[in-house]
Amino acid sequence: MVRSRSKKGDPLSEHARALTAEIAALESQIRELGTRLQAPPEEAPRVTTRRPGRQAPQERPEPGFEPLPQPRLPAKESPAEDRQRYNELGARKFDLPDAWRRLRQKPRQASPDDARLINYLAAGSIQGLRPLRYEKRVARNRVLALSLLLLFVLWGLVAVFMRG
Repeated sequence: MVRSRSKKGDPLSEHARALTAEIAALESQIRELGTRLQAPPEEAPRVTTRRPGRQAPQERPEPGFEPLPQPRLPAKESPAEDRQRYNELGARKFDLPDAWRRLRQKPRQASPDDARLINYLAAGSIQGLRPLRYEKRVARNRVLALSLLLLFVLWGLVAVFMRG
């Protein structure tokens, strides 16, 4: 008896299908609301007690404005703080706490979401690109060669200074 194993669907493509369906539903809602806005509103006949010869004074409603939150601008730095941050040539001085904060945030940055592209790059199945494992091997060999060269240079310097 042969059992057929069902493949699990790709979670990315399933998520993409769900998002596409949601987008289609939203677009249909937008079209429906657009047709409602374009249709003329049905008005009931007005009953007035005015005489036919007189015109009513036109009342213009005042526009209702909402208060918008004003974004606060950062306070300008005083000249004393400017002198502390910039050198005499106008270049910004090195800021150790800011550099530390940026260094700590670097690993938290998001990884790429296109797993299929990463798989293609790793396998080397894109025409004209070398496989990622080959590139890693070349980089590893380069680091090992440079490390050995540095070791021989340091060994030579120690040998020269020990003789003299």
